[in-house]
Amino acid sequence: MSGSNSRNKTAATVKGPDTDIGPTANSRERKSSGGVLKRLKSRRNQTDKQRPVITEEELRALGRHITPDEVLGLRAVTRDYLCKPEDNVYNIDFTRFKIRDLETGTVLFEIAKPHNCDPEDEEEENGDTSAGRFVRYQFTPAFLRLRTVGATVEFTVGDRPVNSFRMIERHYFQDKVLKNFDFDFGFCIPNSCNTCEHIYEFPQLPDDLICLMVEHPYETRSDSFYFVDNKLIMHNKADYAYDGGE
Repeated sequence: MSGSNSRNKTAATVKGPDTDIGPTANSRERKSSGGVLKRLKSRRNQTDKQRPVITEEELRALGRHITPDEVLGLRAVTRDYLCKPEDNVYNIDFTRFKIRDLETGTVLFEIAKPHNCDPEDEEEENGDTSAGRFVRYQFTPAFLRLRTVGATVEFTVGDRPVNSFRMIERHYFQDKVLKNFDFDFGFCIPNSCNTCEHIYEFPQLPDDLICLMVEHPYETRSDSFYFVDNKLIMHNKADYAYDGGE
């Protein structure tokens, strides 16, 4: 669940509420600006047991673009980024990000990139290869009992058309895979602003695992891999604490 701008470092403290059961959202809804908000559900992949295991070191040794099937073979969170910021030759820029509980509609977190932000100046000032590619969240323990969460992302595209834009997001706790999410953005026309909502359907976690995740903040981590034409162009990372409000 990594919605930070590819060049704008973000740290977020988020508190998740206790929730009541409510109606789930439809696949599309009309935005206040008059456009249509697309809702995307994760595609169903083979289970990890059906895929050959690959390590971060093996991926780095390939010496070429990394593919979706290859990152799906990872069994642990990566220690470093698998591509460089300059690999984003399509100038895809995430400008707004919102997380909400779909059962109640409660907004858990929302952030937008300032309109006067100059990405190139920011990169020079930061001098940090993780700038804009890492986000830290803090939720309350109640977040771990949510079943369906929507993450709305708004992003712009540069002068080149974007074919088969896809995100694979893998979540881990203490280097054990919790869940894999796989979303297709599809085709994006040049110089466009696009909005979609990813539907995260979380597995029901056992109580003992929930307790461990609360007791060990920021040991829950995720890798978000972005592909165009099956080539890795962006890699964002996040970590999570569930001890907020305590």
